[in-house]
Amino acid sequence: MLTSSLNPPTTTTALSPACCTPVPTAASFARRHRRSFHLSTAAAAAASEGATVSQENAASVSAAFDEARRAQFAVDWQSARADKDQGKILTLPVLRSNTGGVILKYSSMQGFVPNPLLSPAHWCKDPKRPIQDITKDLVGSSISVKVVEANEGEKKLVFSERDASWSTYSSQVKIGDTYDGIVGSVFHYGAFVHLRFPDGNYHLTGLVHVSEVSWDLVQDVQDFLSEGDTVQVIVVNVDAEKSRIALSIRQLEEDPLLETLDKIIPLEPDLSPDAQIMSSPAEIELLPGLEGICNELLEEDGITDVKFGRQALEKRVVSQDLELWLSSIPAKDNQYKLLARAGRQVQEVYLTTSLDQEGIKKAVQRVLGRVP
Repeated sequence: MLTSSLNPPTTTTALSPACCTPVPTAASFARRHRRSFHLSTAAAAAASEGATVSQENAASVSAAFDEARRAQFAVDWQSARADKDQGKILTLPVLRSNTGGVILKYSSMQGFVPNPLLSPAHWCKDPKRPIQDITKDLVGSSISVKVVEANEGEKKLVFSERDASWSTYSSQVKIGDTYDGIVGSVFHYGAFVHLRFPDGNYHLTGLVHVSEVSWDLVQDVQDFLSEGDTVQVIVVNVDAEKSRIALSIRQLEEDPLLETLDKIIPLEPDLSPDAQIMSSPAEIELLPGLEGICNELLEEDGITDVKFGRQALEKRVVSQDLELWLSSIPAKDNQYKLLARAGRQVQEVYLTTSLDQEGIKKAVQRVLGRVP
């Protein structure tokens, strides 16, 4: 009985969960681990498959988006070329600026307006401000422009506000009109002047050629004009085909040649003690080169006689080179008057001719082209 009580029981007694937790056997642990591993592997595979599908969808969406964008670009380039060919004026928003100009939004694309192609109206509001500060102020506004270059191959889309201003305002400019202006760029060949219109803005720009700056001898335009100067100009020509306006400053001033005729060479010699009058052609010492020009004029059809009139000295040098001027006084007895000038000397030359004023101009131009 004692022996029996000391030996371990032959049957396993179930333990109450309240008093202890059963220890898993190795077999049950292995089964549970395998089941967990299978679940993790399946989840990872599902996640990987989902990621692959997601990436494929994203790539498909991106490809569709790129294709749609390329199609839109093609349409916009076609529109840009059409707008250029038609000369259409567009009003486009300014997105941003840089040192070279401003960037505009054109449908799905962006285009560029270089500073030189902006309207002078912006700069003329304050000529002393740097152009970069002026273009910064344009950001967020809209300006009227025309397409001047639409090169899809090079992806160059260029606009011009100046061209749009020309289309809008050039019809208002007539030969003989006078304008207040502000001098822009100055070069050896002349100065560009921005014209002030009745609305107070400077919409167009014209060129004052070096020969139209002053009646005085102009060797350097910068001796007479500087950027930002205010001047008054007269329109002497409008070239609609080339979009150019020719201006003059000197034609608004008294022509010293007229002063010479009226004061230095009056009809009555004794009224001008300062003038040197030679009434006899034999006594006249001709300007260098003038005799050869006159002999060539006699070779022109329609010119039958050349005679010399009065000679005098001007108060100032207008040109060192010999120049011929055709008087605007109507012909009398088929006789026109030319004025030869060089240095301070001025000489009257009378032509007897059947040509009209325009014909004489052309004859003189041909002769000057032949005579060195």
